[in-house]
Amino acid sequence: MTTNNNTIRLTTAQAIIRWLSNQFIEIDGQELRVCGGGFGIFGHGNVTCLGEALNGVREELPLYRGQNEQSMGFAAAGYSKQWLRQRFMFCTASAGPGTANLLTAAGLAHANRLPMLLLCGDTFLTRLPDPVLQQMEHYNDPTFGVNDAFKPVVRYWDRISHPAQVIQSLPNALATMLDPADCGPAFLGLPQDVQGWTYDYPEKFFEKKLHRIRRQSPDAAEIADAAALLATAKRPMIIAGGGVQYSQAASELTEFAEKHSIPVVETIAGRANMLATHPLNIGPIGVTGSDSANAIAEKADVILAVGTRLQDFTTGSWTAFDQDAQFISVNAARHDAGKHMSLPVVGDAKLSLAALDSVLDMNTPPPWVGIALAERKKWDAYVTDNVSLDDRPNSYAQAIGVVNDLCDPRDRVVAAAGGLPAEVTANWRTLDIGTVDVEFGFSCMGYEIAGAWGARIAQAEREPEQDTITFCGDGSYMMLNSDIYSSVLSQKKMIVLVLDNGGFAVINKLQNNTGNESFNNLLEDCPTIPEAFGVDFTAHAASMGATAEKVANPAELAEAFKRAKASEKTYVIVMDVDPYEGWTTQGHAWWEVGTPHITEDDTVRKAHVDWESSRVKQRRGV
Repeated sequence: MTTNNNTIRLTTAQAIIRWLSNQFIEIDGQELRVCGGGFGIFGHGNVTCLGEALNGVREELPLYRGQNEQSMGFAAAGYSKQWLRQRFMFCTASAGPGTANLLTAAGLAHANRLPMLLLCGDTFLTRLPDPVLQQMEHYNDPTFGVNDAFKPVVRYWDRISHPAQVIQSLPNALATMLDPADCGPAFLGLPQDVQGWTYDYPEKFFEKKLHRIRRQSPDAAEIADAAALLATAKRPMIIAGGGVQYSQAASELTEFAEKHSIPVVETIAGRANMLATHPLNIGPIGVTGSDSANAIAEKADVILAVGTRLQDFTTGSWTAFDQDAQFISVNAARHDAGKHMSLPVVGDAKLSLAALDSVLDMNTPPPWVGIALAERKKWDAYVTDNVSLDDRPNSYAQAIGVVNDLCDPRDRVVAAAGGLPAEVTANWRTLDIGTVDVEFGFSCMGYEIAGAWGARIAQAEREPEQDTITFCGDGSYMMLNSDIYSSVLSQKKMIVLVLDNGGFAVINKLQNNTGNESFNNLLEDCPTIPEAFGVDFTAHAASMGATAEKVANPAELAEAFKRAKASEKTYVIVMDVDPYEGWTTQGHAWWEVGTPHITEDDTVRKAHVDWESSRVKQRRGV
């Protein structure tokens, strides 16, 4: 309803949705809505008001019906990753358990620095009907509720207690989501009564606005210091993280490495920063890395870390490097740039690499480059053997090798949690830049299928002819599989590889590696299960509308994958893999795990002593 003083009367919910639908971003010369739409499950806390508002913009902001609030959040994260954080999706859930189910997804987005807008129902501001259905009553603080639990896992949090507040809150939330240094999820708590209250909003608030993602130029003094330190290096190395992709700096990284002959290793988030065939790509680093990358990491004297938060799987819990190695950290976030006594360069990766290159006078000594290339050659030979279809038990690595050989270079590969992130990171040979999504920031089981659905929605907007391929263990499948149904309903085809090892096999492996006997991880080792049996995953997937088949071995998997590529519908391929044999045994760095300091079990005691023996290499920086 338009008034006569350049204002328009809208409900709070209508104002939020109208404003969102008028926010744009320019990508590759095309103006697109920065919000690509949303995922929603309606309940009494969001259906009447927010639902009414969303129904009016169903074309501008398409709303995908979720099956589970947590998986909606994972799908939003997968969407954001595919768009390199340039666009995001919102998730809307009802007050109570619907909203609470989004907590894990918010944690995933926060850990991975991904934009996501959470529009969640809340209890009535007036409190007149209290206590209401699904309300958590806090006896000593009536303002405290489930929505407050999001404060540690989002970058921006607000509870809208008056319609006018959205004039300030919405731009602040969007600014947070688009800020490379502070990127993460934003949360708006929407009390059920306030959603329907009206306010005379300035019409100007809803005018189309074109946003740009800030590129922060590095400080000249920091660049000079970094160049001076790097110029002293005899054995330099670059660690390329996920921030390289989000900055769209992959070409600058490659050119910088080539010009100065510096070997490059990749983090898990940074997989697919360089092609596998590039001679200076020495492999993935860390706990789930490669012998080649870890071999040069322990000898490097100056390490240039670009766009990485240096988490423990990258650093081997800070045992992967020489104690005297010096770090230069290029990062848009000040918090990450200064980690472990790094010389910080706070700035955008693309601009920082260009600035550093412009003042850097160095070329890496050829013997060091030769060592790195020789290590990579040995690792390539190991991977070739590891993924081969020789007469051996079915393995993750073999399945990865089959898909790697048959997929299109621009197909997107997704994995998360369990043993598959390690196996994909170690064994996947990158065919094109930015085509791998291994969610290991939060290592969240259940992301595999939901995140792939979100990635496929984004991929359909960018590269509709390509496929999204997700590797999923049986444990993760059982935890969250309902977005197979979502993908069929929305006609967003995925290829899902379900690799069944009879339980939580990678944690069973860790259990055994620390001297413990198998207990409560593999189905056959659960004392509360009198008789274990496998799930018929093909029948289950088919019941959700997917095409599904089970194969006996990697050779059959190859033929099934060809059929999946040719299909226009979500395709699920199931293969049993051995829970004990076929793991990638090389390439691992030490990882700090809490083991019992006192035990009656001699095997556990010996494993504790062996495990702790590597702590002497642990870097003591802050």
